[in-house]
Amino acid sequence: MAKEYKSLTPEQVEFFLENGYVVIKQAFTKEQAAERTKDVWTRLGRDPSDKATWDQERIHMPVHQRERVADFAPKAWEAMKDLLGGEERIDPASATWGDSFIVNFGTPELEKEGSDIAPPDLTNWHVDGDFFIHFLDSPEQALLVIPLYSEIKPRGGATYISPDGIDLVANYLAEHPEGVRPINLTFIPTTHTDENEYPDNFYHLREIKRCKRFVEMTGEIGDVVLMHPLMMHSASKNHLRIPRIITNPPVALREPFNFNRENPDEFSLVELKTLKALGVDRLDFRPTTERRRVVPLREILQKKMLEDEKRRLEELTRKAEGLSLSGAQAIAVA
Repeated sequence: MAKEYKSLTPEQVEFFLENGYVVIKQAFTKEQAAERTKDVWTRLGRDPSDKATWDQERIHMPVHQRERVADFAPKAWEAMKDLLGGEERIDPASATWGDSFIVNFGTPELEKEGSDIAPPDLTNWHVDGDFFIHFLDSPEQALLVIPLYSEIKPRGGATYISPDGIDLVANYLAEHPEGVRPINLTFIPTTHTDENEYPDNFYHLREIKRCKRFVEMTGEIGDVVLMHPLMMHSASKNHLRIPRIITNPPVALREPFNFNRENPDEFSLVELKTLKALGVDRLDFRPTTERRRVVPLREILQKKMLEDEKRRLEELTRKAEGLSLSGAQAIAVA
């Protein structure tokens, strides 16, 4: 008898095990999205009506506030629990979503171009998790999550994914129990002493050429894409120049994935998908080096961005308070 899940339908379960992702439609409302993004232009320091101020193609913003996923997007939270084997396996410290928006503006050149770049030729293919040494069972990035805070149309800068890539990445990590460092779109085994290209490095832009299936993750405001953590993906080009706004909050586990559970009914859907990618029913995977975090350049850059954003928000507040004070004084004189 097929196992029943609390949120996901049998069709969604089957789809995830085949493709490595599932889309939860309307997991939060347009009103919720508008409230969360109301200060985004002030934070960016750019004018929404003046494209000349959109001087970067894509911006990764720092986080200011967080909210529990269970409160903000309960449908997505229930699906996440189904995919990961239950709430008791999820690290509660990762059960929130922040407002660290990723804004894709496109460029004037892209707006003029009529032709698209073929998905395998995009130059941003990677697997998420720049903040830890990767093992096959790493708990730090248990799902790749993409909430949509703007409508994303075809050619509008959506994330491209390649379901084929899960098999490639899973097999590579299984062959490297010593763990790999994520550096410049490349996985480098920790036993290597420098960053030069070795025959057994996993260079994402090379490996993506072996993939045949590509999906453009378009959608509506409030949709949430839940993906296998080893899904290869890339930002695409925004030809429409309608600002695309998403986040990609990681969700972590309390303990590493377990691909050798005594009771096969206790495998999570993510674990089952990994085992399917490896072509085995179970695997006694054991890392041969210690798990450890990495401080990515992204975190250093975002600290400076956070300071700048706070300053702009404070200036906006002071201006609003000044206008309110002027209005009150005018009323008093009248």
